[in-house]
Amino acid sequence: MFCEKAMELVRELHRAPEGQLPAFNEDGLRQVLEEMKALYEQNQSDVNEVKSGGRSDLIPTIKFRHCSLLRNRRCAVAYLYDRLLRIRALRWEYGSVLPNALRFHMSAEEVEWFNHYKKSLATYMRSLGGDEGLDITQDMKPPKSLYIEVRCLKDYGEFEVDDGTSVLLKKNSQHFLPRWKCEQLVRQGVLEHVLS
Repeated sequence: MFCEKAMELVRELHRAPEGQLPAFNEDGLRQVLEEMKALYEQNQSDVNEVKSGGRSDLIPTIKFRHCSLLRNRRCAVAYLYDRLLRIRALRWEYGSVLPNALRFHMSAEEVEWFNHYKKSLATYMRSLGGDEGLDITQDMKPPKSLYIEVRCLKDYGEFEVDDGTSVLLKKNSQHFLPRWKCEQLVRQGVLEHVLS
C-alpha cells in the first residue's frame, strides 16, 4: 500500500513521549525514499507513454502516484523536522553535552546539526551582556531564591564557586550553592535539588 512506511515514521514519533528522542529510523526512511523513487520512475514512463501514444487513460494513475509522492515527502519532512525540534529542546534541557544514551539515538547528520546549533547558541550568548556574555539557558523558570540546597548524586570532584572557594562534591553530600552556578549540574543528574 502506498505511503504506509511514511505514515509509520510519523506514528513512531507520535507514540514517543514528549521530550524523548526515539532511535533514528534510517531503515524506514530509506524504504520511504525507495518507494518515492519507484513511484517517480513509474510516473515518468507513464507520462512519456501519454505524450507519445496519447493514452489518456493513464492520467488518473499518474495523478494518484503524484499525490502519493507528495504525501511521502510531507511525512518524511515532518519526521525529520519533529526530530530536529526535539534535539533543539534537548540542548536547552541538558546543555551543550548530551548523554551518550541520547546521542546513540541520533543519526550522524543530527549530531552535526546539534553541534552547529550548539555553536550558534554559544556565539549568540557571548554577544549578550558585555564581556562575559549571558547564559540564557539558565533559570528556565524564574528563581524564588538565589541559593538552593542540593544533594550530590555521584562523585564529581572539585567545584569552584564565584567567590573563589572550592566545594568538594562527593556522593550523598549536601551543599548550599548559588542556583545559577549549579543548575546545569542538576540537569545533568550530578546534583538534585533538596526541597525542605
